[in-house]
Amino acid sequence: SIPIAKQLASIKALGKGSDLEKTFATAALVYNNSADPEGKLSKAETKSLLQTQFRGFIQGQENKPKYQEIISALDEESENKIDFEDFMILLVSLTLMSDLLQEIKNVKTTK
Repeated sequence: SIPIAKQLASIKALGKGSDLEKTFATAALVYNNSADPEGKLSKAETKSLLQTQFRGFIQGQENKPKYQEIISALDEESENKIDFEDFMILLVSLTLMSDLLQEIKNVKTTK
């Protein structure tokens, strides 16, 4: 499999892209590399992808009710699949509740 950085570099439109554009392109590439031919992920694959690629944001969230609700939904009705839109909603939801977000907010942006 081709590394994400190399895939990003091959997208001409991102050559002068902003950090935010590259971030969303990276999320789309990570998703697409795991998705089936229909462009969807099983709930089990989604859970695995979150645990391997979004570990820093979900670490320490296990006891939060919202996190448990999200993970329970991924464990139920495994025949249902997740599309990219739903995947991005999961990422945003997990980011908003994460302890890492507070750490990010505290980063100094000036010298």
